[in-house]
Amino acid sequence: MDRRSFLKSAAGTGVLAASGGLAMPALSQGAAAKTLRFVPQANLANFDPIWGTQYVVRNAAALVWDTLYGIDSKFQPQRQMVEAEEVSADGLTWTFKLRPGLKFHDGTPVLAKDVVQSLKRWQARDPMGLMIRAIENELTAVDDRTWKWVLKQPYPKMLLALAKNNAPCSFIMPERIAKTDPFTQITEYVGSGPMKFARGEWVPGAKAVFEKFADYVPRSEPADWLAGGKKMLVDRIEWVIMPDAATAAAALQNGEVDWWETPLSDLVPVLKSNANINVDIGDPLGNIGSFRMNHLHPPFNNVKVRQAVLTAMNQEDYMRSIVGDDDKLWKPLPGFFTPGTPLYTEEGGAMLKMKNIEAAKKLLAEAGYKGEPVICVVAQDMSATKSMGDVTAELLKSIGMKVEFVATDWGTVGARRAQKTPPGQGGWSMFHTWHAGADCLNPSSYTAIRANGDKAWFGWPDVPAVETEVTNWFNAKDMAEEKAAMARLNKAAVENVVFAPTGFYLGYQAWRKNVTGVTSGPLPFFWNVAKA
Repeated sequence: MDRRSFLKSAAGTGVLAASGGLAMPALSQGAAAKTLRFVPQANLANFDPIWGTQYVVRNAAALVWDTLYGIDSKFQPQRQMVEAEEVSADGLTWTFKLRPGLKFHDGTPVLAKDVVQSLKRWQARDPMGLMIRAIENELTAVDDRTWKWVLKQPYPKMLLALAKNNAPCSFIMPERIAKTDPFTQITEYVGSGPMKFARGEWVPGAKAVFEKFADYVPRSEPADWLAGGKKMLVDRIEWVIMPDAATAAAALQNGEVDWWETPLSDLVPVLKSNANINVDIGDPLGNIGSFRMNHLHPPFNNVKVRQAVLTAMNQEDYMRSIVGDDDKLWKPLPGFFTPGTPLYTEEGGAMLKMKNIEAAKKLLAEAGYKGEPVICVVAQDMSATKSMGDVTAELLKSIGMKVEFVATDWGTVGARRAQKTPPGQGGWSMFHTWHAGADCLNPSSYTAIRANGDKAWFGWPDVPAVETEVTNWFNAKDMAEEKAAMARLNKAAVENVVFAPTGFYLGYQAWRKNVTGVTSGPLPFFWNVAKA
């Protein structure tokens, strides 16, 4: 029996859960109704939302820490912790004021000095933050609730930078925690958001627990993505880590968990047949698969080697490995931006359509590839990364590259990919991930498309042609100029292979019908979710 058939069989019968695949404590009906059990996309192996960019960390952090602004479903920044802001006529001085009554989870008030230090830590790791820091004169607290940001030149996208949903988000922490070096993980998790992190119950690889913060003051506006009133209708959220898809499916069917973030597409028919379960697309903006290469070290420091990968790549192989046979769930992607959105472009994307092994071998020979091993670091506890990793290993072998396959977990990938040491000395050559379509609409918050060397995302591409077009997009005076810059950017990113997009795909989420308030979007929104 093959893996897909086994998963369907095991999930359909509930055999794995029944045979001890999941142990759950007994709860009274009242306690159960106030406890939401959630199966996240991956293990929460670390918990610093500024140090790294893993979505699972960002998703947990959105419960624990609040932001100054929140992006809504129309991609507009809305006030969150901020009561008011003012920008000078010349665009150089921004003055912000906090809402009254905001508290951290240790009972201390949220003050402007906490905001200033949090923003400084965020700036060091975020592309938009770095842009602001480069034109900054001062960022200072004026009084307990007011701070100002004085710039050398205008930055019209300031509010988007503070509201965006892609990691790292500008989460607000107490000053003492925010003083932690941004390249060192924090060890204290005192938040400003609607839920407290139950540090004593955190068991990486098994569970993470969040408890309602009684003193959180939600906004009065209706909740809309990361904007509006974040009203918690449950007292406790338990993240139950289940890397095995059949176990998660059986647990959902048996009522042992309430909500599964990323069900395997092969198991969706089984879940849909259960009268007690809702299944829907998790995020209509989907995901862009990513094969990320290390530009610092051989062999991928050679652009022709990277081009050989794109020339040989067949995106259909990657997409079917993730979504199976459902053609409605994926599209080929000759570029880097989200299909169906205003700035989408395929300019310069011909290389991604070639699927030519022989041409790839020729490029590899021209590059002078000397048989250096490719250290493929592949997370096995996430179905998408595992599936893509298997495809990549065969792809690289097919064009004559030597592959060293490192099967590991997503937490280890998150730590290892930050290392700049050579692949044979604890570093890496490639890893797989994905980027939410909501992050890939334009260059403003698209961390992975940036190619500014040491300041770039993992892989550290250094491609001035890409950065020029990022600047041109920011400086565009109208939509026509934006589109022209995007077309040139896409072309430069393909030619220089900032990373290899493996295709565009949609994913499902599933939850039991006694749970209400579940919405679609780029991350799971737990506020206003209730359980009968």
